[in-house]
Order: sequence, then C-alpha cells, then structure tokens
Amino acid sequence: MSGSMLTYNINDGFLDGIVRGYRLGILRASDYSNLTQCDSLDDMKMHLQGTDYGDFLENEPSPLHTTTIGEKCTLKMVEQFNYLRAHAVKPLSTFLDYITYGYMIDNVVLLITGTLHERDPEELKDKCHPLGKFEGMGSITIEQTTADLYNNVLVDTPLGPYIQGALAAQDLDEKHIEEIRNTLYKAYLEDFDRFCKTLGPSTYEVMHTLLGFEADRRSINITLNSFGTELEKEDRAKLYPRLGLLYPEGIRNLALAEDSDQVQTAIAHIPIFKSLFSDVGFDEDKSLEDAFFEHEVKLNKLAFEQQFGYGAFYAYFKLKEQEIRNIVWIAECIMQDQKSKISQYINIYD
Repeated sequence: MSGSMLTYNINDGFLDGIVRGYRLGILRASDYSNLTQCDSLDDMKMHLQGTDYGDFLENEPSPLHTTTIGEKCTLKMVEQFNYLRAHAVKPLSTFLDYITYGYMIDNVVLLITGTLHERDPEELKDKCHPLGKFEGMGSITIEQTTADLYNNVLVDTPLGPYIQGALAAQDLDEKHIEEIRNTLYKAYLEDFDRFCKTLGPSTYEVMHTLLGFEADRRSINITLNSFGTELEKEDRAKLYPRLGLLYPEGIRNLALAEDSDQVQTAIAHIPIFKSLFSDVGFDEDKSLEDAFFEHEVKLNKLAFEQQFGYGAFYAYFKLKEQEIRNIVWIAECIMQDQKSKISQYINIYD
C-alpha cells in the first residue's frame, strides 16, 4: 500500500522527486507570451529550445509543420513517462500502467475504425498514441475482419477484461464507434478508481476526485452528443460511469434529458458544473470543452499539494497534455495567420 509516510520514500520517493521536478519545467505564462509573439514556427522552435523541450526539433527541416511539433512534444512526454515506468516497482508500476489504458482505448477505437473501413494497418499504427501501443499491434493485417481483431488481438491486450466484459465480437460491427469508446472508458474509469482505493487515502483522495471529474465530463458530453442521434436513452444511460459528483442523482437526471437546457437543469445541483455552464454562456469565445479543461488544470495542480501518494504522477501527464494542446493551438494560429485567436489557450502556471 502506498501513502505511508514511513514507507513511501523507500520505493517511490526518488520517482516522486523526479515527477515534481518535471512539473517545474511546465511552460509558464511568460513562455506563452513569447510564443504568441512569434511570426513563424521556426521562431517557436527557437524559443522552445530555451525551455525543458531543449533541442527536440533540432533535426526537423524547415518549414516546420504543426503536426511535427505536436508529435515531437508528445514523444518528449513519452520519454519522461517511460523513464518513470522503467524505474517503478509495484504498486506504482501498476498505477502507471493504468495511466496508459486511456491512450490504449483511443488506439483500439482507431484500429476498429480502420478495420471497418479497410485502411492500411501500418498507416493506423503510425497514428496511434505511443503511450497506448500494445503487443499484438504488429500482427494486424488489412485482411483481418473485426471478428479477427476481437478474437486474435484485442482480448489479449490489458483492455481484454473491459472488452470481454462489455462487448461481443459482433458489437464492433454493429455499435457506433463512440459507443464502443465510451463503453470501454466507463469500465476503465471504474476499475482505475477501485484500484486506487487499494493504495491508501493519500492516493485515493486525489485520484477519486480526478477520475470522478473525468467521469462527470464524459457523462455530460455523452448526453449532449446524443441529441439528434439514434442512441436511445436506455443505451445512453449504460454509458455513464458510476462515479463522480453527478453519481447517482445527476446521472439519473441526465438519463432523462432531451435537450441542452435539461442537461443544465440535471447538473445544476452541483455548484462547479452550474458555474462552468454559466461561464460558457457569458463568454462567446469559450466552449464547454474549454471550461472543462480549465477546471481540470486546477484539479491537477492541486494534486501536487498531497504528499505520499501517486496522484501527482497522473496529474503531471494531464497537465503535460494540456501544455501540448496549447503549443499546437498557438502553432496553428501562427500557420493560419489567426493572431486574433492566438491567446485562447489555457494557461497552467503564472
């Protein structure tokens, strides 16, 4: 069990120090200010060389592309994760494995979609997130059916228990791809939360909050995105994770909602979600997704205030994801000469 002041530092203290050191390298408000004043992606490259990203773009020819910057930023994050994972022992190593399962779900959904549309497997593998790659991906061929993919590849991945517990082989053909994604995420979030409960209060207190927010965000988005589709209310309700501030009352209300106004009513008893919806209503440049990301950043920053627990490891990589989204957004605005929108990123640290 993690979380004991007497034992935590023996196995996990070194890596805890490493991840807290990584956090110090997250871009600050002054970095973003400099990036937004760049006139080209090569200018961005020069500024990023002075940060923890260093010379990560050194071997990339000009002109740079935003996709290249995004990919290289992601590989930098993956390098950090792999260092932590290589030096971790149980239960931290298992906790870090759980972090990869979210990326793995997105990769599985990509592979299913590609198989349905007879896409080149090599092209699909190149698009997969490196943290979500798994054994068996190399054996996927263009001749495979979704049944082959299910029986020969997917059930043998770490997601196998989620897949077998919630999906049959024919579901890969019959269910909408987002329904498959949300089914797997529901099982994943609930399982991750149960695992964190075994790690002691220092980890569980933080992770229950972070995983609960992710569950709530997904439940709200599932509901909003279902309007005007063929997804029945009964099927929609099966996709809601059973954790978070909305569970159980808000979930029951969401299951009955028929439009966005009813969604706002369904979540109004939770002050933070009522506030997030209000913020979107008052700011035409802010989407609900932006509001969710802003609140997620606050929660992940708070995770570092807890000592002797694993929440900081999860929180760091969530903050790093936001940083990469920010960099790519700024790069896209520079490429498309949309300087009026360039400041619509989400600052992490002042």
